[in-house]
Amino acid sequence: MPDEKDKKEEAKAEGKAEKPAKKAPAKKESKPKAEKKDAAEKKDSKEKKPAAKKEPKADKAEKDGKDGKAEKKPRRAKKADKAEEKKPAPSRRRPRAPEELPVVRASAKYVRVAPRKARLVADQVRGLHIEQARALLEFSPRGAARDIQKLINSAAANAENNHDLVGDEMKIASITVDEGPTLRRYRPRALGRATPINKRTSHIAVALTPVEDD
Repeated sequence: MPDEKDKKEEAKAEGKAEKPAKKAPAKKESKPKAEKKDAAEKKDSKEKKPAAKKEPKADKAEKDGKDGKAEKKPRRAKKADKAEEKKPAPSRRRPRAPEELPVVRASAKYVRVAPRKARLVADQVRGLHIEQARALLEFSPRGAARDIQKLINSAAANAENNHDLVGDEMKIASITVDEGPTLRRYRPRALGRATPINKRTSHIAVALTPVEDD
């Protein structure tokens, strides 16, 4: 049956023509040879490098000591050692020099005289010998001279009784007049007014020293 064979062959040929041709699988892109070589060389270099040995702590300390970079810190002193090292606190009183002359003081407070008037007399007797100061104050016309004269006599008595010194062989080393409290009073004036009056007071201090023998 030649006709049937020819039909079968034609049908097969048509079926093959209809089937799409299969795509060939895409080949994987291969890395270039140069990159492969570099990667291989890196691996070899890593394998060849020996692991760095850690130096023991003792060797490091010895090296630092030789180089002078690190030195051992001194141990802290104990509390007992610190207490021994502490010096006693200096006393508040200033030690008197062997050749320093003694100073005898006396003071009068709330003296009923204005400081400005008392300073005029104090400036006259400052630095004088006690006998000269007494003579000047005895014949001074100012009212503050009486109070300052009494104060100088009191300081001379303190030198004799408390310090075993001769009162007549002293000189006035310093004399100061400070302002004290002010007493406020009022005086009646004309037309029912009042005028204030300030009654001032003074604090006087004297220091005597022995006269140096020439």
